[in-house]
Amino acid sequence: MDKEVDPDVLAVINEKRLTGEKRTPVDIIARMGVPDARQKAADQAWLGTGDKVIATIWAELVSIGAGGRWFCLESLDAERRIGGGERSATQAQRASNRLDLLKRSLDEGQGFRAVLQTNRVPIRETETDRSAKVSIRVPDEQEWHVATWDADRKLAVLVRGPGEWVPSEEDMQAARARGGVPAAPAPSGPVSRDELQAAAMDHLTRHFSGYGYKTENVAGQALGYDIEVTDKKGATLLKLAVKGTAVGSTAFQLTSQERACAKQGDPWRLAVVTDALGPAVQHKLYKPAEIDQAPGLEPAG
Repeated sequence: MDKEVDPDVLAVINEKRLTGEKRTPVDIIARMGVPDARQKAADQAWLGTGDKVIATIWAELVSIGAGGRWFCLESLDAERRIGGGERSATQAQRASNRLDLLKRSLDEGQGFRAVLQTNRVPIRETETDRSAKVSIRVPDEQEWHVATWDADRKLAVLVRGPGEWVPSEEDMQAARARGGVPAAPAPSGPVSRDELQAAAMDHLTRHFSGYGYKTENVAGQALGYDIEVTDKKGATLLKLAVKGTAVGSTAFQLTSQERACAKQGDPWRLAVVTDALGPAVQHKLYKPAEIDQAPGLEPAG
């Protein structure tokens, strides 16, 4: 809601809204390069034309630090809502997809385009109020970037504009309290390789299923991969050799069948899922020629 937005931030949004063309929230993301914008209007981030990441920035969560720099805190816990409480499966999938795209922009050393948005209900109720709708949505002319990504603290910092500036710890604490950014507990005690693998398989299954693809668990067939991803027509898109890792348990090996399958080339991929049991779960795919670059891969015995 507007009353939750910092006045300086709201002034920029209102100026953009009043001086720009009148467009619907769907039109705005479509003009920014989001394919199938109407079907993806409820998403929180998108991959636009030219593989440019576009992400919603909720104006209610934007804080202003030293020198007038805008920033907001991003929880890396996809399972919990702003203000606390468990997300539904659909909400968690959208949040996970958003984190995947933000991490992609960070890994590629690129900024991302932002859509500044306010909501018609209090920010802490946006995921629990069925009548919640976008109040204002405008494209930000300035690029944003992921300034920090701290898996241990389950927190990322998104900053508007270029440079290496980051907010002070005091500013971050105030922003976290103001935005109700959750701090989910990390798994305690040692975890087994089987637990990591099961969590990694579940994450990837949910991820690709969320995009409408079919996934088949073939891990028990010794094919050299664990998940086969197909499109709606049954065409094989990916053959994923899945490896789950966690803090303190990052090492993994490829079996002889996996290495043999990798040599056959596309569509085989090594899929490494980091923090597989934690709230900051992410994954990265490696082509056969890139597997030696995967952190944690142990050489063949």
